Amino acid sequence: MIEALPSTGVPGEQVLAELRELRSADLPTHGGRLFAYVYDPAVAGLDELARAAYAISAHVNGLDPTAFPSLLAMENALVAAAGRLLGGGPGTAAPDVVGSVTSGGTESLILAVKAARDAHPEVERPRLVIPSTAHAAFAKAAHYLRVALDVVPVGPELRADPAATAAAIRPETVLVAGSAPSYAHGVVDPIPELAAVAAARGVRFHVDACFGGWVLPYLRRLGAGLPAFDFAVPGVTSISVDLHKYAYAPKGVAVLLHRNAALRMPQFFAYAGWPGYTMVNPVISSTRSGGPIAAALATMRHLGDDGYLRLAGHTRDAVAVLAGAVEATGGVRLFAPPETSVVCLAAEPEVDLFVLADELAARGWHTQPQLAYGKLPATIHLTVTAAVGATAAEFGPDLAAAVAATRVRGPVELPPTLLAAAGALTPEMVTPELVEGLAAGLGLGEDVGKSMAAVNSLLNVAPPALREALLAGFLSLLQRPTWHAVG
Repeated sequence: MIEALPSTGVPGEQVLAELRELRSADLPTHGGRLFAYVYDPAVAGLDELARAAYAISAHVNGLDPTAFPSLLAMENALVAAAGRLLGGGPGTAAPDVVGSVTSGGTESLILAVKAARDAHPEVERPRLVIPSTAHAAFAKAAHYLRVALDVVPVGPELRADPAATAAAIRPETVLVAGSAPSYAHGVVDPIPELAAVAAARGVRFHVDACFGGWVLPYLRRLGAGLPAFDFAVPGVTSISVDLHKYAYAPKGVAVLLHRNAALRMPQFFAYAGWPGYTMVNPVISSTRSGGPIAAALATMRHLGDDGYLRLAGHTRDAVAVLAGAVEATGGVRLFAPPETSVVCLAAEPEVDLFVLADELAARGWHTQPQLAYGKLPATIHLTVTAAVGATAAEFGPDLAAAVAATRVRGPVELPPTLLAAAGALTPEMVTPELVEGLAAGLGLGEDVGKSMAAVNSLLNVAPPALREALLAGFLSLLQRPTWHAVG
C-alpha cells in the first residue's frame, strides 16, 4: 500500500522506485502480446521522444490559446493532419474542414452528439440513431446529454443496415452515426449508404473512426478493399479519430473534425453570466495539459506519412498470420472477416471461451473477451498493432495449446446457489454489500484479473442491465481509498 501524503517528504529516487514497483503488476504495454487498451508501434526511441515532448508542454494550459499560442499552433497542426488524412482540406470535396483536439474517443463522441443536439434547439426530445455495433460511448453521450437513443440491429455481416437506419430516423433525429470500423468486430459500416440516408432527411451524419481513422487510410493505400468512409463521402458531416490509437501517440489525445466551421459552432460552450472571466471551451475540459498534445505532435512528425504506411503494413501482415492461426485451430473460428486491424474469434460449443481467454493469458497473450449480446455469441477480440508483427508467428502454437488445455479443464461450473441468486437479481437490488459477497463467492481477491473465467461466465448469463449494475458495483468495490494512520 502506498501513501500519497506522508508526514515527511520522500526522496525523488525512492518515489520513482515505488512507481516502478506498482507498474510491475500491470499488463505489458510493449512486446506485441496485449491485444487491447494500448497501441505499440515497436519503434525504437519513440517513447523517449514522446516523454521529452510531453515534459516540454506538461505545465502549459490549453484553457486560453492567447496565453499559450504554442498549444494553439500544435492543435491546429494536428487537426490539419487529421483533416488531410481523412479527405479534407484545400483541393478536396471538404476544403473547409475544422476540428478540435480532445482527450479521446469518448469525449469526441459526446461533443459530436452535443453539436448535433444544440444545432436544433427547437427539438424538445432529440434522438440519436446508431447501429447496435456502435461504440458504447454513444450510449454514454446520449445518457449524459439526455438524447434518446435508437439502436438499429445490424445485418448478418455485422454491418449497419441502411434501410433499417432510414426507417429509424424520425423528425426528432438530430444525428445518425456509423463506424469505421466497429470496435468489437473490426468491420466497416456502409458509410456512403448511411450518409446518403441521413442527408436525404437533412440529418447530420457522424463517422466514428476513433479506432480505425489513422490506419484505414493506410490500409486502403496498401490495397485493402475497404469502402470510402471519410469526407470524400457526401453527407459525412463529422469524423472522430484517436491519435492515441493507430497514430501511436501517448494516451489522452484525439481529434473531432467537422466539415465546416458552421457545423462545429454548437460544439462550443461559452458562459458570461458570472463575475469572473468569460468561459469559452471547444471541448469538455477547461484546463488541459499541453503534454499529450506536444507528445502527439512529436510522434507524428517523427514517424511521418511513410512511417505510418510501413506500420500499417506490419499490422496488416500480423492480422493475416493471426487469422490464419485461428482458421487452422480446431475448436475456434473467425467470427468476423479480418478486414481491418481486428481479429475476432468465437469458440465451438465444446470449448469454453472464457476459460480459453484465461489459458491464453497464462501463455502471455492478453486478449479482450466480449460477452454475448442478443443473438451474437461471446467472442474474443484482438486489437492488432504493428508490434504484433514480431510475435504473431508464436500465437498459433500457443492458441492450439490453449484450446487443448481448455478442453481438459472443461467449462466453468458456477455454484448452483450463486446462479440461483444471480437469476433472482434485478439491477435495483445490487448494493455494495451484495457485490462484496459475490466477489468473495467468486474468489476475487488481490489477484483480480488473473483468472476471470468465472466472473465472465456469470456476467454472460446476466441480462445487460444487470451486467451494468454488477460491473459498476465491482468497480466501486475496487475504487476505495487506502487509509493510513495520522501522525
